[in-house]
Amino acid sequence: MTLTASWLNSQKPKLKKYLLFNHEPTPELFAILTVYFIQGILGLAQLAVNFFLKDNLGLSPSQMAALMGIAAVPWIVKPLFGFLSDGLPIAGYHRRPYLIVSGLLGTFAWIALATVVHDTWTATLAILLTSVSVAMSDVIIDSIVVERARKESLIQSGSMQSLMWTVSGIGGLLTAYLSGWLLENFTSQTVFGITAFFPLIVSGVAGLIAEKSVSDLKPHRTDPSNIHQKVTLLWNTLRQKYILLPTLFICIWQATPNTESAFFYFTTNELGFSPEFLGRVRLVTSLATLLGIGIYQRYLKAVSFRKILGWSIVLSSLLGMTTLILVTHANRAIGINDHWFSLGDSAVLTVMGQIAFMPVFVMSARLCPPGIEATLFAFLLSAFGLSGMIAYELGALLTHWLGISNLNFENLWILVVIANLSTLLPLPLLGWLPNQNSQQES
Repeated sequence: MTLTASWLNSQKPKLKKYLLFNHEPTPELFAILTVYFIQGILGLAQLAVNFFLKDNLGLSPSQMAALMGIAAVPWIVKPLFGFLSDGLPIAGYHRRPYLIVSGLLGTFAWIALATVVHDTWTATLAILLTSVSVAMSDVIIDSIVVERARKESLIQSGSMQSLMWTVSGIGGLLTAYLSGWLLENFTSQTVFGITAFFPLIVSGVAGLIAEKSVSDLKPHRTDPSNIHQKVTLLWNTLRQKYILLPTLFICIWQATPNTESAFFYFTTNELGFSPEFLGRVRLVTSLATLLGIGIYQRYLKAVSFRKILGWSIVLSSLLGMTTLILVTHANRAIGINDHWFSLGDSAVLTVMGQIAFMPVFVMSARLCPPGIEATLFAFLLSAFGLSGMIAYELGALLTHWLGISNLNFENLWILVVIANLSTLLPLPLLGWLPNQNSQQES
């Protein structure tokens, strides 16, 4: 027994280095990682939502894209959650109660989808509530991470972001194939019912967050003058070029048309991919996500934001054009099966996309000054959420204008070309990004 304890103690430094990316294992870190893990787990219902909207409710590709754009609204109002968390405590705490509420709300929404949702309007409302649940928990846990990031070096901040994404990726990995297998054997509503259990875990770990009661904080964080100071600080901070210009760059990049919904209909209705195979694709992309995180963590976390984003945008646009091979069935002419090509293409694009987006979160965390961490970080991510909503709605409009429907994919290649070329639009503005990974550049 003594030998075993001694051996375990000797392995703690290795555990800390290789599993926790040089972060001290604490109950709070466990809670943080659990929330991100659950966010990955919730991907269990992603395919179920798509098939439910397509088959049960009979939505067209453009209608699905438009609905997904609406579901992104909670990510746009994330500053509201951040402001409430920073300025309005519940039962004397700024973080824990909001995590509890978010978990309960998520469970309610998934149960509703599993039982009483039978039309487009109620489906939109329920999916919107699931998004509110995740966005609320995300802004709270992000604010805690940002508070930690201000006390850490750039390398440690990048490591924390990598750790968060790794845990989320593992959660997605564990349910990726299962999401398709369950749909192959059960209904979408059954999958929604299973998913309803996981948000409760977020509520359960909220008590592990190391947080002082507002009565122990000086000055009192809910003092009206203090809240006014936060609003003033937020406004003055947002006007600074070192925050405004990088934010605008990322927003322009992320606001380009999204082809996800149209491509989902193409793979299911044209190529005949089953839910089980789409689960395999999600498994491959989950593995590719972890690979992308590993590459960033090992080789790229010290590279300047300007350099890594510039090259990532160019390479992602070029590699994205490989989707044309599948859309035009050119892969069949060279003897590559649709299934195998889709698996390989998804893996490569996911790795590249993850490498491209990792520095966005690192940069956002590093830009936040003390005192308004949750609000400012939420504002930055909500700006990106607004861009994502615009991307979905632009994708919906282009899908409609190009005549792409449940069975007509003749012009899908045009949508793919437009979507990929448009991601190159912000390149002339690359100078708006920090050339060095410092916290501020004016």
